[in-house]
Amino acid sequence: MARVVVDVMLKPEILDPQGQAVANALPRLDVTDVTSVRIGRRIELEFSGDADLDRVREIADKLLANPVIEDFTIHAGEQVKA
Repeated sequence: MARVVVDVMLKPEILDPQGQAVANALPRLDVTDVTSVRIGRRIELEFSGDADLDRVREIADKLLANPVIEDFTIHAGEQVKA
């Protein structure tokens, strides 16, 4: 089995209110050296055989991410032990 991870993040030019809320809360925890926070999603896809990365790219582009406001990165190569 193969595992592919898709990370989905807002594009840099899109405001991230969740990230901003976390950044604003950090000083209350005495964390003052973090200058920016962006929040995204991690999706793990497990395949019964080898992963077809072109197919994963299509899934990410059409289903997992909104290409207007989000970018995605595909991480492949993790083997899953049953």
